[in-house]
Amino acid sequence: MGKVFSMESKNEVAKPLNIMLADDDLDDCSFFEKALAELSITTSLDIVNDGEQLMQFLYDDQNEIPHVLFLDINMPRKNGFECLAEIKANDKLKTLPVVMFSTSNSHDKINMLFKIGAHVYVHKPSGFEQLVQVIQHALPMAAENIFSNGQLKYILNA
Repeated sequence: MGKVFSMESKNEVAKPLNIMLADDDLDDCSFFEKALAELSITTSLDIVNDGEQLMQFLYDDQNEIPHVLFLDINMPRKNGFECLAEIKANDKLKTLPVVMFSTSNSHDKINMLFKIGAHVYVHKPSGFEQLVQVIQHALPMAAENIFSNGQLKYILNA
């Protein structure tokens, strides 16, 4: 947890973009971490492996709320739908930009996620280069929602 990836320019280090990944697939977590390292954005990454760990982290006042959350749908103990609904019902967390991250391409599931409050839906790509591209596109889209009051919705497929 708490790894910082940065690309320094002119000997200045920008304040890291705090990213949280909630995913129970350890291989997917490793690929995500490596993909972040490829970006020219300074980031800090926290990883949790189930929905209960995610909610405990977000409710702990000692932890900083991430700038963006990448949330897998299918996780043990509490799934992505449940976590998203809980996040959006909480005054402290409801403005957190959430990027749903899943292998599912079900339009019904995607529409439900957007109704609950997801900002971006990403279909997990099969290749590493596609993962880097998807993350690179999803981060500014999620950040844009901070300034637009969450009115924009995006679906990214690699």
